[in-house]
Amino acid sequence: MRFPPRPVSGPFRSPLRGPWLTSVFGSVLLVGLPVLFVTGLLSYAAYNPDLSHINDQTPGKGLLGFYLFSWPTHPYWLYRLTQGIHVTLGIVLIPILLAKLWSVVPKLFTLPPVRSLGHALERLSLLLLVGGGLFEFTTGVLNVQLDYLFPGSFYTLHFYGAWVFTGAVAAHVALRMPQAVRALRSREFRAELRTSTARTRPEPADGGGLVAAHPAEPTMSRRGALGMAGLGSLVLFVLTAGQSIGGPLRRTALLAPHGRDSGSGPNGFPINKTALKAHVRPQDIGEDWRLTVRGNGRTVRLTLGQLQALARHTAALPIACVEGWSTENQHWQGVRLRDLAALVGHHTDPPGVFVESVQLAGSFRAVALRANQVRDPRSLLATNVNGAPLSPDHGYPARIIVPDAPGVMSTKWVRQLTFGATDFEERA
Repeated sequence: MRFPPRPVSGPFRSPLRGPWLTSVFGSVLLVGLPVLFVTGLLSYAAYNPDLSHINDQTPGKGLLGFYLFSWPTHPYWLYRLTQGIHVTLGIVLIPILLAKLWSVVPKLFTLPPVRSLGHALERLSLLLLVGGGLFEFTTGVLNVQLDYLFPGSFYTLHFYGAWVFTGAVAAHVALRMPQAVRALRSREFRAELRTSTARTRPEPADGGGLVAAHPAEPTMSRRGALGMAGLGSLVLFVLTAGQSIGGPLRRTALLAPHGRDSGSGPNGFPINKTALKAHVRPQDIGEDWRLTVRGNGRTVRLTLGQLQALARHTAALPIACVEGWSTENQHWQGVRLRDLAALVGHHTDPPGVFVESVQLAGSFRAVALRANQVRDPRSLLATNVNGAPLSPDHGYPARIIVPDAPGVMSTKWVRQLTFGATDFEERA
């Protein structure tokens, strides 16, 4: 049996609410959310999680990792682009998401709460939609700001949350698309943009609880509501986009991760993790530092002077991080990874490498790189940047730099390279 909804009176009396306005906000999200989902999946794939459990931040992904592929090194700016879009678009969509939630608040209080099986499914999808959306956007913003207030790993929570939220979006779209299309066709968009506050009228009763039974007098037009949400998105774009786009907008990127340090001179570009925060001591990277290169049953140990005496190469590459920020191309100087592989007998077609840092604790103190990353001529164990030695905070005496890899894969303070291994057990 179906029960007709009873509109809720009280605080929900805005004459702006109705299927048309809700559908307009929903249409914007319908374009933006799939882009967020795809770029998020690409970000996870960039870690090459199926290469090694060391790289895999979501080991229980199961079938959800069906799409994973070997992350390329060409074009070198791909990760910078996809993650920049992911973070910037996610922040820009926040005002639209909040406006959409505001427009449908009355539906959460319509009575009776469940009128039919179809309505129950719609309510369930709405619960997952609202909860999942708030969870994903909140954890995403906290990650950008390096504030891990939530329990558990951001990678795991955000990954699973993305699948739940996307599933809820898909179900909601399937259930509501016909009504949304009818609502969008009921009013001309340009006509609404020309309608002043004085001429704003409530939408016809929709039978779904969005239109107020006793609407108040308008204090804003629908044009104003759309403009306010759009202006909010524009402001957030200006305050965010520069951290990945660079150029003059970098100075306006006030929402870039707080507490992010920058070096000076040739090392004057952002630092996420300083030597102090990583508990890297001066003696760990001092005169007694040695680089150990292993593979093919061979072991070679090099002092910094011996490492610098090997054939040197330069690569112009950015650093791009999961928080959405990136640098312009920095000019790195060092020894090619494939040349280091040759020291232990991998003269042709070198395999992947397991990289270890002197950092003893913390995430990404070790990482596995694929063979395609090792073989790329721009992949270096760098000792210099922009013509100067690396600073301790940028990884002195040597760090990895690989084209098109997330910043956390550019291991700093490297002490050991094991070619042909992907984790601690294999290199032992």
